[in-house]
Amino acid sequence: MRILVDADACPVKEIIVRTAKRHGLPVTMVIDTSHELSDGYSEIITVDKARDSADIRLINLTKPGDIVVTQDFGVAALALGKGARAIGQNGLVYSDANIEGLLLERHLGQKIRRAGGRTAHMKKRTGENDAAFENAFERMLGDACAGGDSDAKK
Repeated sequence: MRILVDADACPVKEIIVRTAKRHGLPVTMVIDTSHELSDGYSEIITVDKARDSADIRLINLTKPGDIVVTQDFGVAALALGKGARAIGQNGLVYSDANIEGLLLERHLGQKIRRAGGRTAHMKKRTGENDAAFENAFERMLGDACAGGDSDAKK
């Protein structure tokens, strides 16, 4: 099991590395050339800046049992389809039960924006967001290391 991170705009990279070290798990962070990253622990994979290149590389690396950290519902859906677990930066555990609704929400938002409309803006990140992520991520890792079936797989 590895932890794979869609790291371009991920605000919880430090939490991921700290938690992974505690569990002795490898971390791979995928970024594009417009970002620089070095944390002394993770394998960093840098891809070109083409549309979705980091997402495509991340999914191509994903294997059953891996944990994928992403805010992209499409990436999460592909990870679930490959037998991986997936979690968002605010602690949302993606699952077969919620991914279709999230993808529909994303599609409708894109449709509104293409038509010139506006959708809700992201709220400023808080310490509560970090705590929610850390708690959900810790539970996911604990369950995965114990060989259990997480909520993401139900």
